[in-house]
Formats: sequence, C-alpha cells, structure tokens
Amino acid sequence: MKSFRFIHFTDTHLTGDAAATLRGVASLPALQAAIADARHRCHQPDGVLLTGDLVQDDPSGYRLIRQVFGGSTVPVLCLAGNHDVPHEMRAELNTGPFQVGGEMEFGRWLVVMLDTWIEHDASGRIGEAQLAHLRDVLRTHRNHHVLVCLHHHPIRMRSEWLDQVGLQDAEEFLNIVRTHSNVRGVLWGHVHQSLDSFVAGVRFMASPATCAQFLPNSDDFAIDDRPPGYRLLELMPDGSIATEVIWLERYAQRVVA
Repeated sequence: MKSFRFIHFTDTHLTGDAAATLRGVASLPALQAAIADARHRCHQPDGVLLTGDLVQDDPSGYRLIRQVFGGSTVPVLCLAGNHDVPHEMRAELNTGPFQVGGEMEFGRWLVVMLDTWIEHDASGRIGEAQLAHLRDVLRTHRNHHVLVCLHHHPIRMRSEWLDQVGLQDAEEFLNIVRTHSNVRGVLWGHVHQSLDSFVAGVRFMASPATCAQFLPNSDDFAIDDRPPGYRLLELMPDGSIATEVIWLERYAQRVVA
C-alpha cells in the first residue's frame, strides 16, 4: 500500500512587497529558500500544507502565494491564520492547485483543514458548526486514517504569552480527537517553533515558521535565533506518521538585524 508525503509550510507572513521583512527576516526569500530545500529532499510530494498566516495582514500578499505555489502539480491545501484575510484568501486562491479549507482524501488517509480565524483576535476558535462537521466527517470516514490541520495550537506550548492566544475551544476539539480513534495526527502553525508529542496515541505537531521563530518556553514574547524551517511528513499505510523538521541552517547568515 502507498504512503503519502507532504511538505508543511506555515506562517509565511508575506505582503505585497517582495522585499518586506518580519522580525528581521525577509519573508519571501526565506520561503523561497524553504521551497528549494524541500524540492531537494522530497522530489515527488503528494501535497503541500499551508496552515495559516500566509500573509501579514496584507491581502496583496496572496498574489505572491499564487506566484510561488501556483505552478504546483500537487494539491496545495490552505487555511487561514489570525493575520490572514479569509475572504480575500478564498478569492485569490480559488482555483487549482489551491484548496482553502475542507477535506481531501489520499488513499486511506483523509486530511482535514479547519478554520480557526476570529476577526480582530490573535487567538482562534473552531466553532460549534465546524466541530459538528468534524464529528460527521470522522464518523463517515471511520475507515480512514485522519490528519487534522489548523492554525492555532490546541495544547499548551508552555509559553505564557503564547498560550493566551491559542485555541479557545481546545477542550471541545480534544474531546472529539479522544473519542475518534481514526484521528492519527494533529498539525498546526501559529507558534513559530517545533513541537512533536504523543497524547493518547495521537501525534501532535507544531511546525516552525518559514520566517522568524519565537523563543520556546518563554513567559514573555521573545524571538529565537533559529533560522527559517518547515516540516516533512509521510503518512504511512498503517496510520503511523513519519516526520522531520528541517531548519535552514545555511540561511541563518542571511537573517538581518
């Protein structure tokens, strides 16, 4: 049986200005470096996952997303983060290879993209309508292995400031995960750092940003000196997940003050 390979990019924070920087990192060149590295490591992925904050509050940045990923021969599954502009995102990324939200089957795997965006709020919420839909999807696809993707973190990151802007209805979401054994993994962005943990047999994964990183385990907001990064995933036929976080160590010298 076939496994399925994905490249996870998150928190690209693009604007309409191709030279714009975020916390000292030029966002577009850093993303381009991550894509080039991923192409070298994963020649034929089955999909690309973009889990929010594609832009930095500037909808013109979606044109750059389309330029960068529009030629992809595999699906590019997207969802909104707190810095996104969802209606502009859907309007710009409304044709292949892009899909904003929803679900997509890959063999016996199902990838679910949840929208946690709240207007004028850095934290996130799935909402009862989506939670009900998730329950239905998991029941309907009870014979599939499921990877659930979202922007906001559903478990604590042990950073006081960051945990104040996580997923508001995390407990409701986790109750669904706990009661549906076909959920194999949960994947998110937002936190600009890496995490890989098993909770009750489910793999919970946060991926670093393709731009600047946040300092882990920090009570107050602080920037880490780690370089841009991304995650590779391989969804295995038995429901397990092989994954690796890639840090662009050679790119660190291009981070500006």
